[in-house]
Amino acid sequence: MGLLDGLLGNASEVDLQELAEELRPIMGIQEELKLAYKVIRDLFVFTNKRLILIDKQGITGKKTTYHSVPYKSITHFAVETTGHFDMDAELKIWISGQSEPLVKELKRGTDVVGIQKTIATFAL
Repeated sequence: MGLLDGLLGNASEVDLQELAEELRPIMGIQEELKLAYKVIRDLFVFTNKRLILIDKQGITGKKTTYHSVPYKSITHFAVETTGHFDMDAELKIWISGQSEPLVKELKRGTDVVGIQKTIATFAL
């Protein structure tokens, strides 16, 4: 069901040991991976210092954007669901110095509560 979940946009937890090797070149001193979710090819990576949003683009996925958001710059965040039975949601993160929030779509099956709890744990 993993491939089907990925095609439908459902987030699944990522093995941190495998991800650590890929992210080692961009990790800071004393920065540790804590949790990661994958939605098709994109990743939400939570470290003890920041949230890294990894957006793989194009057919091959070679072009990649790494958007780092230090937890200390998160002023507030919200998750908006579209209804009780339709569990699609939108994650909005307001970053200091930005008037518009960073918006990410979370498809049905995503651990919305887990993502909220992780942001709350590190940002509050």
